[in-house]
Amino acid sequence: MRAVYLMLVLCLLPGMLLASENNNDDTRLSVERLWQMQRIGSPVVSDDGKHIVAPVTGYDVAADKANGRLWLFSADGKQQTPLTAEGLRASEPTFSPDGKTLAFISQRDKDDAGQIYLLPMQGPGEARRLTEVPTGVYGIKWVGQHLYFISRVWPDKNWDEMKTQLKTNKDSKMSARQWNALPYSHFDHWLDESRQAHVFRIAASGGDIQAITQPLGYQLPRSSQSAASYDIDSKEQYIAFNANGWDNQVDAKIDIFLSRIGSDTAENLTKDNQAPDSNPQFSPDGKSLAFSRQLIHGFYADTARLMIYDLAKNTSRLLTGDWDRSVSSFSWAKDGRGFYASIDDAASRRLYYIDARSGKPRAITKATSFGQPAQAGNSLIATNDSFLYPARLVKVDPRNGNTSRLDSFNDDILAKVELGTYESVTYKGAEGKDIQMWVHYPQGFDKSKKYPLFMLIHGGPHNAFTDSFSYRWNSQTFASWGYVAAWPNFHGSSGFGQDFADAINPDWRTKPLADIQAATKWFENQSWIDTERMVAGGASYGGYLTSILLGTEHPFKALLIHAAVYNMYSQMAADFAVHSTRFGGYWDNPDIYKAISPHYYADKFTTPTLVIHGQLDYRVPVGQGFELFRTLQSRGVESRMIYFPDENHWILKPNNSIYWYNQVKDWVTKFAEPGAR
Repeated sequence: MRAVYLMLVLCLLPGMLLASENNNDDTRLSVERLWQMQRIGSPVVSDDGKHIVAPVTGYDVAADKANGRLWLFSADGKQQTPLTAEGLRASEPTFSPDGKTLAFISQRDKDDAGQIYLLPMQGPGEARRLTEVPTGVYGIKWVGQHLYFISRVWPDKNWDEMKTQLKTNKDSKMSARQWNALPYSHFDHWLDESRQAHVFRIAASGGDIQAITQPLGYQLPRSSQSAASYDIDSKEQYIAFNANGWDNQVDAKIDIFLSRIGSDTAENLTKDNQAPDSNPQFSPDGKSLAFSRQLIHGFYADTARLMIYDLAKNTSRLLTGDWDRSVSSFSWAKDGRGFYASIDDAASRRLYYIDARSGKPRAITKATSFGQPAQAGNSLIATNDSFLYPARLVKVDPRNGNTSRLDSFNDDILAKVELGTYESVTYKGAEGKDIQMWVHYPQGFDKSKKYPLFMLIHGGPHNAFTDSFSYRWNSQTFASWGYVAAWPNFHGSSGFGQDFADAINPDWRTKPLADIQAATKWFENQSWIDTERMVAGGASYGGYLTSILLGTEHPFKALLIHAAVYNMYSQMAADFAVHSTRFGGYWDNPDIYKAISPHYYADKFTTPTLVIHGQLDYRVPVGQGFELFRTLQSRGVESRMIYFPDENHWILKPNNSIYWYNQVKDWVTKFAEPGAR
């Protein structure tokens, strides 16, 4: 009987274990659950405070498509109603000054490109199309009687000729592209050097389209433009906009220009500053213009300082020169006495109020992260997220930071999820400096047992990993596999001051590597970490630093390297060449590039490595991934290359993302068995 019982147990055990594992999976924040979630975008509020609208994006995994809709919310949290139909993408909601009409961008049945649609807010009604711009519209703003927008046009053609040109291009069997100057690409798309981005306007009642910036002889920055690239004063007298302040397109000098609407000349307000000046915003009374200023050309993470330009006096003053935080996302308070801003601050995004006279900042929120707020009466409306929940729509009391929830998206999904916990720790890194690190524990974590470690290395490098929800690299999802997951905010990370961010330039290697090594030591000293089961990985700059680890002595059993800057020389093929603007090209300073390029350490590569890259990645071109994979294979190192022909620097499509997560899980679990022991 004992033998029969034993045989029965042995037969049932695999099924019992599988059922137990599946039950555990049923409560995890799996990648499948990530793609079930609704993703809330930045809210807008009508000037009277009665209407709150936010874009919400859901995904049809079976169809591998996104579905963006606009939703209407109330400030008391009692209303959550879709405004636009399912299956029709809608974005960039913008209220009319009287709050009675909502403008947005959509591409509907007869549209070849995104157009402006108008939807009445008082009572039921259908959205009507306002524009028929063959080159499409984006970056919309509603000021006074007009809607302003950006379109990439052929400056020497009229609208009919542009429509014909677009059809000719679409029907052409010739695929060649030609460039005679930079830039030729941005992030994941090629740039047509014969087209320019300009601001136009159309009356809200319809009619002819008026060119605003084209007659001025300046175009918006060639690589990237948005609604933040320009602003119009409330009386529709002036336009302030960004453009390149010199002829050099290789290293553009982004300045702010001011012009009277209808004029054919524009004044460069920031010609004496060599670094970018951006995000121009007129004050409510139209007498002042605020903008962000950086001082170091070629250092994208240089502290952004808030400036105010007086239109009558033709003078500028520095407002936040004594504050060691970047003010790049801000908006005027309705009374014009200050600003509300979402600030990257010590591994969180906090809401701040900045006094317009003294420049003194006051923190409104403390924990978790908040997006740029919109004002609704005496309250702020913003998104709020953390490691444990995706973006929610909240009302914030600007006096004390108290919040109240306005939506209920994703509650049904999270109700079925058992999340782990997380904490912020501080350890000593390079040169004895304090380094902040997020540590995520799997659900049911037991300090009396030992767990494997998944060391995660953020990209940028000047992008701190904040207390916020990520869909692409979700810490709780990694932890749910049975790992302690860690994000150290090493030297170079943003939100910890100018000196800390700039400490790695031009030496990308030394201090961040020391910080990662110190973080590893910190974990090795914890009784609940199994030092024989440690893996690491990162993307972009994080992939670079993981490639540096690959050529350095380390305790990790396997590595994940995604979209890595692997060869500092061939990175010149990218849309952004890292060090060349500030420190010169490799022909000027070859020692810099040789000292920090991971490919110079290939003779020490021995660790099993998963390499991932996308074809549409023009920020770190796909050749970087194939170079690394060929090197690993040539050295006989166990390695795997995953190539996405239809993805850019990030993996954005639902089914590709699910595949990505599962492949990463398969790789790390192969070399570091998950779970407690």
